[in-house]
Amino acid sequence: MISACPEDKDPLSYAELGGEWRQWYETAHRFEHKVPAQDRGDIRHSIILELALARARDGDKPFSKAMMFRVASFVVADYWRKQTRKPTILSLNTEIDNGDGDTTELIDTVADDRAIDLEAWLDARTWLLGCPRRLVQIASKITNGDKLTPTDSQYLWRYRKREQNTLLAM
Repeated sequence: MISACPEDKDPLSYAELGGEWRQWYETAHRFEHKVPAQDRGDIRHSIILELALARARDGDKPFSKAMMFRVASFVVADYWRKQTRKPTILSLNTEIDNGDGDTTELIDTVADDRAIDLEAWLDARTWLLGCPRRLVQIASKITNGDKLTPTDSQYLWRYRKREQNTLLAM
């Protein structure tokens, strides 16, 4: 397979390959331009290895050029399939520029849907903006000391019950 000649400067040169290995190298060389430059050596070796494994599975039958090209194209297709499925992972501990010239960890920029805005919670006007109009009218009656009608009492009871259930569900 690979023979080291004392006069050869690079004993691992592909020029030393012979027989089937030379054909497999030439096939791999034709397909290696289909991947980025940094991965060409890896894809070359992957194609040669896959051809050798396929040859071992098939026994003593020599491969045709079409069969070698088919195997090589599958190796290249598998390379691209793995590249597109490779997840891009971004750590939440990564520091990013916050726009003011300072850096902030990415985790600090994630909004929490359940977080309570304490300033808005304490502000009655903000709370009243989210309330049903009927509930505000009932609250006015209670504040003024007016007697609630049975319908008002039932509405208030249902609203309190619904809010209590949502708190229990959290």
